[in-house]
Amino acid sequence: MTTPIALTIAGSDSGGGAGIQADLKAFSALGAYGCSVITALTAQNTQGVQGIADVEPAFIRQQMDSVFSDIPVQAIKIGMLSRTDSINAVADGLEGQRDKHIVLDPVMVATSGDRLLQDAAIATLKERLIPMASLITPNLMEAAVLLDCPVPEASSDMEKMVEPLMALGCQAVLVKGGHLTEAESTDILFDGTEIYHLRSQRIQTQNTHGTGCTLSSAITALLARGFSLPDAVKTAKDYIAEAIAHADNLTIGKGHGPVHHFYQWWK
Repeated sequence: MTTPIALTIAGSDSGGGAGIQADLKAFSALGAYGCSVITALTAQNTQGVQGIADVEPAFIRQQMDSVFSDIPVQAIKIGMLSRTDSINAVADGLEGQRDKHIVLDPVMVATSGDRLLQDAAIATLKERLIPMASLITPNLMEAAVLLDCPVPEASSDMEKMVEPLMALGCQAVLVKGGHLTEAESTDILFDGTEIYHLRSQRIQTQNTHGTGCTLSSAITALLARGFSLPDAVKTAKDYIAEAIAHADNLTIGKGHGPVHHFYQWWK
């Protein structure tokens, strides 16, 4: 029996709700063994980020080489990479891994709307990493930055973004509509052949920290297990909807708490 193994390449969230910590929780919840490459350290809690310390690109690459030289990873999730040098280090480390599922969550815009990456880093992401990706998972603001266009205000406008995003070189696109204010949360998947509209009821809670990280890592875990891309995305969408629905069962910190990764097991 082959053990499903997923790797996350992302930053650490000391509060445990997003980043590497959320990814490893989602991997475990969905039946994949998780490995990690840490690209940055954050001093962070439910109320915000108090500090960031980037990991040197050479050590990012050393972590990748260490994992790949020994452990048969089937799927890789890439989260926030804050610097051009870090993006290049990850791209270089993935050159021999193109046969694997690569899910890129292009974290570029904060919830406040502030840019997290400089233009040079965004250009490098588009040039080097997006063409390696089996799937990219931008939210509406990130999709707008990638396409240099206005942010859609309705789910009916989202479908117009998928083909231009595919033209950046990736194999599939999932545009996430969670930031809209419609009653349903609609995500749109385009696998190069078919467009899927994935809808779930919007849940009223302030405890949504780590939602994007968790969705992309859930997809990665399911791809590692052998799910087809549409089935992996649909199952991950159901999982994150339940994790949000159960988030208020946790009492974590004074601000925006995390989703409940282990809602099926913690009673």
